[in-house]
Amino acid sequence: MKKLRDSEKKRQRELEKEYRRKEKEITKKKKKRNREYAFVSYFFAAVFFSMIAYLIYFNSVKSDDFINSPYNTRQDTFSDRVVRGKILSADGQVLAQTNVAEDGTEERYYPFSNMFAHVIGYDTNGKSGLESEANFSLLSSHAFFLDQMKNQFLNQKNMGDTVVSTLDSRLQQTAYNALGDRRGAVVVLEASTGKILAEVSRPDFDPNTLSQNWDILVNDENDSSLLNRATNGAYPPGSTFKIVTALDYFRSKGTFEGYSYLCQGSITVGDHSIQCYHGHVHGQEDFYSAFANSCNCAFADIGISLGGSSIRNTAEDLLFNKALPLNSYRKSSFTLDGKSGTSTVMQTAIGQGETLVSPMHMALITAAVANNGVLMKPYLIDRIENDSGDLVKRTQSSTYKRLMSSNEANLLGKMMRQVVTSGTASALNGRSYTVAGKTGSAEFNEQGDSHSWFVGYTNVDNPELVIAVIVENGGAGSEAAVPIAGQVFDAYYAS
Repeated sequence: MKKLRDSEKKRQRELEKEYRRKEKEITKKKKKRNREYAFVSYFFAAVFFSMIAYLIYFNSVKSDDFINSPYNTRQDTFSDRVVRGKILSADGQVLAQTNVAEDGTEERYYPFSNMFAHVIGYDTNGKSGLESEANFSLLSSHAFFLDQMKNQFLNQKNMGDTVVSTLDSRLQQTAYNALGDRRGAVVVLEASTGKILAEVSRPDFDPNTLSQNWDILVNDENDSSLLNRATNGAYPPGSTFKIVTALDYFRSKGTFEGYSYLCQGSITVGDHSIQCYHGHVHGQEDFYSAFANSCNCAFADIGISLGGSSIRNTAEDLLFNKALPLNSYRKSSFTLDGKSGTSTVMQTAIGQGETLVSPMHMALITAAVANNGVLMKPYLIDRIENDSGDLVKRTQSSTYKRLMSSNEANLLGKMMRQVVTSGTASALNGRSYTVAGKTGSAEFNEQGDSHSWFVGYTNVDNPELVIAVIVENGGAGSEAAVPIAGQVFDAYYAS
């Protein structure tokens, strides 16, 4: 009996032990499940609050950027309750406004007609220029809230905000008149800020009569009047590209000193020959005089010593084949590489070959030289105001990218200064202001006809204006482009 009782007690203890073990296992599993449930709960809570935070951020910070996209057709629905605002020049001139007739009919009016056609753009048959870039602001109203409530009660439209551009109407008019009836473009920037002060493209059109003339303009293949040549034109850069070749030489050799070349008016390598402009013989030159005289022979020789890969690397550092900090532009094209033949290298080094660039891009490169190697982001909108003139938003100038070192920019600037003091742009020397620049003659056909280029900047010790001028079929840079630049500079410093 005793053994039986001991056996039962032992079995009971084992059962209790087994029960406690299972209970622990069950508790452990419950805790594990609870942790899993908690993790899932916390995860979804984190996702939920992250979405709430992003929605708050999007609505307060990013929504305007998305709504203001030129591809967002939702913007045009704002015109049902807002009269499109004005566009002004920096000096207060009305460049675009909406006239409202007694019957409520609205008509967009451009007081300067053709003069600002490409940069301001149009608002019929689609949108272009500032009319497109600033569309959201022009169709937004920050009028006094009581006035907005009153208009809503009376079923009347609110007045859209006013876009104050960076454009200087006096410089725009000077550049427009100086270019005259010739095809081409003029771009004027402020070196230290990136403000676009003037942007002219010709042939042009009258945005006031765009709807009536639309079919003619879109089929106008000869003049391409709707094309903004300043930002979307594609031209061989001619000798203005020698700025790029010179920079690559310095990066490769570490100095401009010691270079020597005897120019005899032409250079032949293999079966390929290059001539200086009109076969001019420059004689013995160092690097500086070759740059100042825009000697094609010397720079073809320099190009051979550098090679295609080296020049390509420097060109792409200066944004060839790259995106530009603009809303609308044509990307510049540069095809030279290490596999290119000697003749192609020679042509490309002097700005010919297959290289294509816009006047705006050449202005940006020049602006970086003027601004110690730093390119400021170019912009056209200075500020947004409501219809009463109260500030809504102001554009702050910002750095886009360093294109070259301060030392490189300083050396290029000195060479560009010599172009004006003793070289091909000497017509700009001896004025009340100083100028540094580079001329260019860009051949565009087998007959040797050339576009006329000039890029440069003023007030060399503390740069102010940057300019790029191209005159199609204008000959040498000194013949057509330089005088236009001089007129623009004179107008700026006359005030």
